[in-house]
Amino acid sequence: MQTSGAVGPSGHLGLRVIRNGQVMEDRDEESRWPGRPAGLLDVMEHGMPQRGLDPEVNRWRLSNVRNLMRGYRRVATARALHLPHFYGQLWLTVFRGDGSVEELGLASMRLVTTAGVNFIATRMVDAATSIGNFDFHGFGTGGTAEAIGDTALVTEETTQYVVDNTRPTGTPTNPSANVYRSVGTYAPDSGTNPRPITEHGLFSASSGVTLLDRSLFSVVNLVPAVDSLQATYDFTIAAGG
Repeated sequence: MQTSGAVGPSGHLGLRVIRNGQVMEDRDEESRWPGRPAGLLDVMEHGMPQRGLDPEVNRWRLSNVRNLMRGYRRVATARALHLPHFYGQLWLTVFRGDGSVEELGLASMRLVTTAGVNFIATRMVDAATSIGNFDFHGFGTGGTAEAIGDTALVTEETTQYVVDNTRPTGTPTNPSANVYRSVGTYAPDSGTNPRPITEHGLFSASSGVTLLDRSLFSVVNLVPAVDSLQATYDFTIAAGG
């Protein structure tokens, strides 16, 4: 007797929490964040307060709405006009020292910089440096809104990184045909308590060099040597014409 069936696509993500340079635990679970360009339903589900979520997560999402919508409005306009466009999607997850997880969700849909665009264009004729180098996550405490002229974070962390002045290295994947994803985790090992993180950037090296994208979001307080913040960054390129 023969049987037949269909197997649908599935995804799987293993998360490892590192605090103060030490592997604390493994989290082996399906990815919470969709690996596709976020639509309105994604923005509502993963960026806005929801019934049943942790009250702290809902409070953070409510305070961050202005940052998320500042980028989403522009993306939605480009989509409606069928214009080619590209942008960054930033998802945030906090791992607390007591083992709890705060899935903050979709924090930003901005902002690819002029420096990042120029880097990509020049590397198309210069194979010496790959655009795949954009896999280094910077975290900071600055509060200035994103601008295409940004070349650095406003106030990037320095000695608070596990290796001083060295950004966490991300894990790159390609969850959708037009999405490049990099997942990096910041676990401060020093500094004032708490560390009030408000900005993220994706860079082409562990220090200095080119900033591809910068995102501003509501403050995420981290206890040094205890908490960690995982950033899932999606560089999203949409065709059009």
